Amino acid sequence: MLQSAIDLQQNAVTELIVKTGTKNELTFRAPTGSGKTRMMADFMNRILQSNPNIVFLVSTLSKGNLARQNYNVFAEMARNTATHNGSAFPHINPYLISSESAGEERLFIPEGFNVYVLPRDLYKDRSKLKDEGTLVNFLEQTTFSLSANGAKKSVWLIRDECHQATNNLNDIAPSFFEKIINFSATPNLRRGQNPDVEITDEAAMNAKLIKSVEWGAEDDTVETAIRKFEEIRESYVNLLGVNPCLIIQISNKDKAEEEWAEIEEILNKAEHQHLKWMSIVDKKERCKTNDKVGKLPVERWKDYAKENASTIDIIVFKMVISEGWDIPRACMLYQVRDTKSKQLDEQVMGRVRRNPRLTDFETLSPEAQNLAMTAWVWGIEPQGAKKSRQVRLYGSENDIPQAIKIKTTRLKPLTQRRDFNVARFIKAKSQNDVAHSSIFDLYAKLQRCENDVRNLCYQYASDVQKWWKFCEHIDAIRKEYDKFICDYDKSMEIVKDDDGKDREVSFPLTSIYVDNENYQNISDWVWRRKDGSDKFSFDSEAEREWASILKDLSRNEMEEVEVGEPNPLHGQLRTDKTPEPARLTDECKYLWGKNFIANSEIKFEYYLNGVHASYPDFVMKERQGWIHLFEVKSVNVANAAQFDSEEYKTKILALKKCYKRCSELTDYFFYLPVLKDDVWQITRFFKGKEETISREKFAESLKKPAVTR
Repeated sequence: MLQSAIDLQQNAVTELIVKTGTKNELTFRAPTGSGKTRMMADFMNRILQSNPNIVFLVSTLSKGNLARQNYNVFAEMARNTATHNGSAFPHINPYLISSESAGEERLFIPEGFNVYVLPRDLYKDRSKLKDEGTLVNFLEQTTFSLSANGAKKSVWLIRDECHQATNNLNDIAPSFFEKIINFSATPNLRRGQNPDVEITDEAAMNAKLIKSVEWGAEDDTVETAIRKFEEIRESYVNLLGVNPCLIIQISNKDKAEEEWAEIEEILNKAEHQHLKWMSIVDKKERCKTNDKVGKLPVERWKDYAKENASTIDIIVFKMVISEGWDIPRACMLYQVRDTKSKQLDEQVMGRVRRNPRLTDFETLSPEAQNLAMTAWVWGIEPQGAKKSRQVRLYGSENDIPQAIKIKTTRLKPLTQRRDFNVARFIKAKSQNDVAHSSIFDLYAKLQRCENDVRNLCYQYASDVQKWWKFCEHIDAIRKEYDKFICDYDKSMEIVKDDDGKDREVSFPLTSIYVDNENYQNISDWVWRRKDGSDKFSFDSEAEREWASILKDLSRNEMEEVEVGEPNPLHGQLRTDKTPEPARLTDECKYLWGKNFIANSEIKFEYYLNGVHASYPDFVMKERQGWIHLFEVKSVNVANAAQFDSEEYKTKILALKKCYKRCSELTDYFFYLPVLKDDVWQITRFFKGKEETISREKFAESLKKPAVTR
């Protein structure tokens, strides 16, 4: 699993823990497929580690057997010892609440566990759990009892898939639940479930937790989707070792039979006879399949279908798998039914956005990674949503990556500082420097620390006494951490490959961007839109203007290249002097492009209240072979106040400090072009030297050798 994915999840959980100290009800939002259940377990484990007097009641949907699925995940993580990916949570002890009892016996919920998973529909009117008072009795007994150390216990309610109503639990919430934590990919804003902590879709995609979406055309039929599935099926098996799956959703009521009849007719065509399919609907007797799985009880079909080696190619369903069913091998969704629910659309689409090779994604080839991170969807693009555009590198697969290679930088953690030893550091500290606090205050302070500091604690603290000592000196340790991490001469380094050599990256083979208007027509840079259009959009007007500047500069430069001069892309010779820009060939195209974040590895780490990555907006390789990287900022009337804010100024200073050191380590040119009142103020860094230049000076400098600039 990529470290960026682990960091994203852990940081989100840390933020949630910190905010539990400020509110009694919070909402956590993360897209389907981003590891919501794992983060829920991490959250409970960390809370229980610091306060064993808390008991969690996790209310989850009964649909799709989600409660048992969550319980199984919690139980597996509680037993797990593989701490390298942060999935070992030994402090949780789960129990699945059931409504089953022997004969006339009353239901009973045992004590001794700290995570109780409750299928929501078991606690409703005319249910044993409610009518016999079983759950209320258990909550009363828990909240009025004392722990082994004499402390009072408290119950925290976690509402998984909180967009679904839990009215019966809401009625007893004031009496029993100290905290309520809402988890969902689609929280219900009308119920006040505004996210306090959120992992955005963009962040999850960038961390390779979920796939980007390639939208099918509005007039594409079911058969179009089936043919597309057959196109990628072999590649999926060969590159990923996974049998892919196409999911087709039909209507719930009147139109369902008619829609299924049309789909079945297509599947029965001779050219599709090799495909295995199943239809899962609400009534068992109406479920159908042409696969050997038909010999098994219908209850086992879904378990069989979700395995990576399953032979089922196509699953047709109504509403039964919109929530609570994980099938990472599913990569395509065709929606026949016409839904009016944005929440439902997002839940259904989440079925095909999981990364099928999440745990070992870094071992895949670039082509395999791109395939694993693409989902194809027809029919449910949310109305009013901004369109995602697919782009691919110009030319053949290796042209751009061979022509432009970039070294990136990272910040070393304190654990890699050779002259720092936690035990010696703590021993040298005077006890007079210690601010004695409760275990809860110390734990909260630890959770607010960076991942590196927490990892340092976990490596050092082999017992409770060591944990306590570390946390008592945590302010001094954080100060030492900040001192080290902010000294880029010591902490910043070029990223290395497995052989210890400088690792070089390039633009990804494919990427996506969200259509944010600010359009510019460009035909002569590194990207091609999949639909063939030359129309690209940018995140801001300043970015659009800077793209126009680079486009004009590159064209002017090409016009000045004499016939027979080496071309910066291949080192090949120009065969014509001033080609028509719209018809540029591989041999004469100038090398520059937007650093679209999706799939990008062109990033440079810096520190600002935590380690962040800067993805420069543009990358350019000039005729002399020098690399130029640009982070574009804008200051206009609309955001002038933001420009004068301390937060903005602090970030700019942090970026300048980062780029200054990066320019020393890489020998690249780094720029911070800022557009203010229609005038460009450009800060340039090269070999550690900082200077402010005008747009005109920037353009003129490209014509000079780098050493004279």
